[in-house]
Amino acid sequence: MTQQTVTFDIYPGDALPFGATPKYGGVNFSIYSRYATSCTLVLFRQGEITPFAEIPIPKSYRVGDVFAIGVRGLDYRQIEYGYRMDGPNIPIQGLVFDPSAIVMDPYSKAAGGRIVWGKQFDVNNKFQHRSRIIDDVFDWGDDRPLRTPIEDLIIYEMHVRGFTQHPSAGATFPGTYHAIQEKIHYLKELGINCVELMPVFEFDEFENYRIRPDTGEMLLNYWGYAPVTFFAPKAGYAAGMAPGSEVNELKSLIKALHANGIEVILDVVFNHTAEGNEKGPIISFKGIDNSIYYILTPDGYYYNFSGTGNTFNCNHPRVRNLILDCLRYWVAEYHVDGFRFDLASVMTRDVNGMPLPDPPLLRDMVDDPILSGTKLIAEPWDADGLYHLGRFPAYGRWAEWNGQYRDTIRRFLKGDLGQAQAMSQAMTGSPTLYAGRGPIATINFITAHDGFTLMDLVSYNQKVNKDNYENGDSGANNNYSWNCGVEGPTNDAKINTLRHRQIKNALIMLLTSQGVPMVLMGDEMGRTQRGNNNAYCQDNPISWMDWDFIQKNIDIFEFYKACIAFRRRHPVLRNGYFLRGEDYADKGRPDLTWHGVKLNKPDFTGTSRTLAFMLNGDYGKGGLAPDNHIYIAINMYWKGYRFDLPHLSKRQNWHVFANTGRANGEIHQPDTEPRLDNQKSILVRGRSIVVLVGK
Repeated sequence: MTQQTVTFDIYPGDALPFGATPKYGGVNFSIYSRYATSCTLVLFRQGEITPFAEIPIPKSYRVGDVFAIGVRGLDYRQIEYGYRMDGPNIPIQGLVFDPSAIVMDPYSKAAGGRIVWGKQFDVNNKFQHRSRIIDDVFDWGDDRPLRTPIEDLIIYEMHVRGFTQHPSAGATFPGTYHAIQEKIHYLKELGINCVELMPVFEFDEFENYRIRPDTGEMLLNYWGYAPVTFFAPKAGYAAGMAPGSEVNELKSLIKALHANGIEVILDVVFNHTAEGNEKGPIISFKGIDNSIYYILTPDGYYYNFSGTGNTFNCNHPRVRNLILDCLRYWVAEYHVDGFRFDLASVMTRDVNGMPLPDPPLLRDMVDDPILSGTKLIAEPWDADGLYHLGRFPAYGRWAEWNGQYRDTIRRFLKGDLGQAQAMSQAMTGSPTLYAGRGPIATINFITAHDGFTLMDLVSYNQKVNKDNYENGDSGANNNYSWNCGVEGPTNDAKINTLRHRQIKNALIMLLTSQGVPMVLMGDEMGRTQRGNNNAYCQDNPISWMDWDFIQKNIDIFEFYKACIAFRRRHPVLRNGYFLRGEDYADKGRPDLTWHGVKLNKPDFTGTSRTLAFMLNGDYGKGGLAPDNHIYIAINMYWKGYRFDLPHLSKRQNWHVFANTGRANGEIHQPDTEPRLDNQKSILVRGRSIVVLVGK
């Protein structure tokens, strides 16, 4: 039996699936709330401030804790919708229902209200964020997630807008999904086979925005670590303005990347939302079931384990199902290859905020049939001191952003004492951290969006965050950086030469380490943020990639290309298991041997700034992919040392792949390396690295 409401026929809806689904010649709306006493469906014409219809959902349509209603006569492509939820308002119990607020559907697959990036919103519009309806029809052809072995990845962390927004990018539609497609040839030239996209869930760039007093420029939430909804791609990153453009453009981008052998990992944020604490807005979850979706104190305030005002209640059964539904949706409908989870330790906390030894959400992700084969990467800490590095509940699947690797490489690079032993661990996949898990558990990085760029790492001793207008409080103070003798930009040719050499040294350390390397967008061309190590609010050239830097720093760019090609050429650098330092398969020498200036005499003392080792190519991929021998000598002392070279068989010789101590940093393309004249020893100049190939 149907009822007439305004001009629409309504009927009892299906409780599943959640969200709004075109169905039976109408639209099925379904939303869960345990504590709401009533629910009203609110309909808008796209772009209009005032609703054109409000439909109370009859109590008889409720199925358990689910309000479900079907509506015929709607053109779902032209509407936006939300809900008014009524119920008790008892903040001390975490109940804050407000029927005057219109809330977004947590399952909405597209979002309206803020579809143009950075466009000033109408302050008189109380309902800034609206849910939209899509049909998910897209021609994927034979596209599927690529499932490249994780140890074979070269991950490129990038910001969708910042990658092409600068005028030098020459993009048709700067700062969009579409513009990235125009640059796929660049990613291929560089050798990238995986991009990690910073948040693309719909977020509000105006969250906590402010005006710079000196220029009047708006400081926005540029990074996007404040989701409004989890299922909808960021509309402001679309080139088109038609409803659903962002959906098809992101799918088209992923399809094009896959066609070029490039995987897509999404940086996802499930630890908090843009609703903030008790002073923040009601956008969605607060108004639907505040006490279920957030971890609250006994007196109804918000635990702030995320550092942003609230903490998502990830291991509540209902919230856990929402997150799993979301991940399944992105894999099934967008064909993404994996996820990097921001502040992932939040996802190990129970409903009271206490750490769990066996978090059900993480176990469910690993056991989920749709997520099987999907890469899962944790940022293994949160903002309240929970630190899981090397101890994140992995269940044989999870990898981790390795902050210890980052700090060790940085310290050794700048010449700190007492780092040689730690370097040997870092470059062999951090076996003490990941015993039993293998080097595929470590995502190795030296720079990421949060912190200095690589050029700034070798140009500044101190952060320069004055442009954030936060009294210098934002950003880490201990960056293990070294300015090479002058703070900031300089015309001193010797300083600039040293900086370029240090960048090349850092890259070699990263790409010859066992594990999974991640590089930061723009480091390959010497991108600078002018010393800003927390540019989260800088939607301007500080954060954008200036493509003119390729020619300005062409030596760095060419060095990057050659080093990435070298790693991809040599499987002995990409073992999925720990090297043992033994000749366990009778190959004539161990899989890994450590050296110092003298053969077989590594110096791991507290005063050492040198390290050398040889990888036995016969053990490449456990002997399944025989390779050349590779010898690497690292000297971070300011004076040169002559290193004795391991002996090769009579039919083999050492060839020079890279020598950063030579003018402009000697580098050769894989398989074109010239034979080394002196096969017994080599001079490794101060603050330089030599990489040799035995063949």
